[in-house]
Amino acid sequence: MGFLVYNTGTMDYQDFFKSALHTLKADGRYRIFTELCRTKGHFPYCTYEGSDPTMPKQFVTWCSNDYMAMGQNETVLRVMAETLQHVGTGAGGTRNIGGTSAYHTALEHQLTLWHKKPSALVFTSGWIANLTILSTLGARLPNCIIYSDSMNHNSMIEGIRRSGCEKRIFKHNDATDLQRLIGQDNPDVPKIIAFESVYSMDGDIAPITDIIAIAKKYNALTFVDEVHAVGMYGDTGAGVCEQLGVSDQVDIIQGTLGKAVGQVGGYMVASAEIVDFVRSFGNGFIFTTSLPPVVVAGATASIKVLMHARQQRTQLHANATALKQAFYRRNIGVLPSKSHIVPVMIGNANRCRDISQTLLRKYSYHAQPINYPTVAKGTERLRFSPSPVHTTDMIHGVADALQHILKNVL
Repeated sequence: MGFLVYNTGTMDYQDFFKSALHTLKADGRYRIFTELCRTKGHFPYCTYEGSDPTMPKQFVTWCSNDYMAMGQNETVLRVMAETLQHVGTGAGGTRNIGGTSAYHTALEHQLTLWHKKPSALVFTSGWIANLTILSTLGARLPNCIIYSDSMNHNSMIEGIRRSGCEKRIFKHNDATDLQRLIGQDNPDVPKIIAFESVYSMDGDIAPITDIIAIAKKYNALTFVDEVHAVGMYGDTGAGVCEQLGVSDQVDIIQGTLGKAVGQVGGYMVASAEIVDFVRSFGNGFIFTTSLPPVVVAGATASIKVLMHARQQRTQLHANATALKQAFYRRNIGVLPSKSHIVPVMIGNANRCRDISQTLLRKYSYHAQPINYPTVAKGTERLRFSPSPVHTTDMIHGVADALQHILKNVL
């Protein structure tokens, strides 16, 4: 028996997609990728790999999240090469079906030593880590309420949304507002306070000790995203919590392997019970292919180097201060960042894109425009992230170039 087909649909799918993309481009929010190649041993120099003849062949990148240039570290490269020759590529499956190796176990052990926490779990990305941890805990703790900073990352927002639990949004970095909200709720229900240590777009730092005090008063778990801090803060680079001496007072620390560590992946460190709970119930961990051993081995080696990289951390922060001062002296509008992140406010998506393109094409400096939805409309910006290997000449060069563009070109 055949099926009768009625052509009653009126939706033109391709037209819908084209129209949405046209609006995005008209608003200046269409994302243009710069095809670049980081040449080993020459970071922060990159070469252009695309087909546009008007692009410079070589430029200095100012927007890499490889904050500590660990993607270039010779020790890490050697370990990865040896691992590749030893085990080949790929993990072979999920963690519970063929995808757990001695390399994964070693990395998780190294993470416990780094953060001085009982247990650790590695995920395929920081985004997946946040999504999985918050969605799993929020869904399974009975009547749980999650208190989320208003500027939290998309991955945290998605995790909270998918948990289906109640949420409260407190004003950004405002412990008083958090206290007000949490004080209104049933004292007996489970609670999680979710926030970041360093906020990557404004470069500000959370009032961690105040949040911990509130959590203790109201019997709430604390969850802190340290992805823009690990490797760069604290005596061994374990993050702002280490720098403040409060790692043992935070219940869950989430970090990334894809920024200062120079690899890819995410992780959590917490009590053995919390980690095992997420490992056992978290779909984002259970059902995804494990990170390749070569990446995991590289991350372990990188962390070992970073734990002793005090001089590089000092240089990173010195370069960030020098870049801020260079911008200030040229009356370039920098947000009052307290971290290594240097945001220059532009306030218009099209102008932000045009400044970025001029900076790259005319002056060979790469700073990607940051537009909505990453930041709110009207707060578009260029986000500069110096590394320990950016030079004084590079700092003054990009400041001079940006000053000239803002005054004379756009």
